[in-house]
Amino acid sequence: MFPRGRKLLLGVSAGISAYKSCELLRRLQDEGFIVDVVPTSASLNFVGKATWEALSGRKVVTEFWTEVENVPHISMAKENDLVVIAPATADIIAKISAGMADDLLTNIVLASTGIKFLVPAMHPEMWSNPATVENIEILKRRGFIVIEPDEGRMTGADFGLGRYPEVSKIISSIYAQTSLSTDLKGYKILVTAGGTREPIDPVRYIGNRSSGKQGFAIAEAAASRGAQVHLVAANTDLPIIEGVITTYVQTADEMAAVLNVEFAHSDALIMSAAVADAKVRNYSDTKIKKSGLDSINLEANQDILQKLSQAKRKDQVIVGFAAETSKGESDLIAAGQKKLDGKYLDMIYVNDVTSGAIFGSDSTEGFIIGRNQDLIRVPRISKQTLSDILLDQMCSRLELAHE
Repeated sequence: MFPRGRKLLLGVSAGISAYKSCELLRRLQDEGFIVDVVPTSASLNFVGKATWEALSGRKVVTEFWTEVENVPHISMAKENDLVVIAPATADIIAKISAGMADDLLTNIVLASTGIKFLVPAMHPEMWSNPATVENIEILKRRGFIVIEPDEGRMTGADFGLGRYPEVSKIISSIYAQTSLSTDLKGYKILVTAGGTREPIDPVRYIGNRSSGKQGFAIAEAAASRGAQVHLVAANTDLPIIEGVITTYVQTADEMAAVLNVEFAHSDALIMSAAVADAKVRNYSDTKIKKSGLDSINLEANQDILQKLSQAKRKDQVIVGFAAETSKGESDLIAAGQKKLDGKYLDMIYVNDVTSGAIFGSDSTEGFIIGRNQDLIRVPRISKQTLSDILLDQMCSRLELAHE
């Protein structure tokens, strides 16, 4: 899956109401969407490329034969699960219904397997024309979602049905027709991922097997639900999640330095990173010879999670992770409960990593334990699925904390 928070492609066709899509773009950004704008060449007569780039903060490609090495009509179709064409003129509606692909936007529409919305806007006579009526019915049967135009004043003195809908109506329709959730909108979520490494010398280090997959999945899921997400990643090679602020660290001390600053400005911390328990006391600036590796002096790293928990406000939520090797479910639950209580957490996810299980895998299983003795058994599921389950639980606690 292409890494993203929430991505949406906004197609703009050549209608006078194209200027209203500037407001739509802004409001979509307020909802946490990353928006790629694809205007047709003719629409640039109404709103120029520079305006779309300035508002979206992203490069705008307008021609099919631009950057052909990136195959933009395929890559943009795959990268965006939602396509919204606003305004959708009678012309582009006719082209799409006929399966035409004579420019970048219509090629993307033809290549997209995502959810596609049309926002028709045109003069009443064009909207009621039998050709347009039939084309709309064809596209509805093919799965296009048509957001009906409003009635009102058009260009000049004309009045009737065909007016560009209110932006709030468009956004409400997008949410009503998709599974997107905005339950984390307005919250700032701090997420850690990966495993810290403590250097022994310039070549060697003390580390662990954490890949960072779970933390990245949580960050992506939180962003897709409207949260402002800051991801603190330790030693991972996973791709950047677009729309998520990411800070890269290596050691436990580096991670602590970031969290000590950011936690005070966050509503929740999800500590999925595996932090090394110890660091080397006698770090060497030069490579240690084999003969000198017979002993390494260690000292304990600070307990980042416990320190932050002690500084937690009542309106903040902290979720911890525990990777244990246990003899059975009861041992695993007991270990998780002990860490939950000892570190003053609101919730913890504990799993069994005997023989290296879970680390580096795309799936996981374990238990979610809450402060009020809540216990949820998690069967073998994907880490993406677990992310949403954890966020559901965390969101409930955030709502209570903010009452």
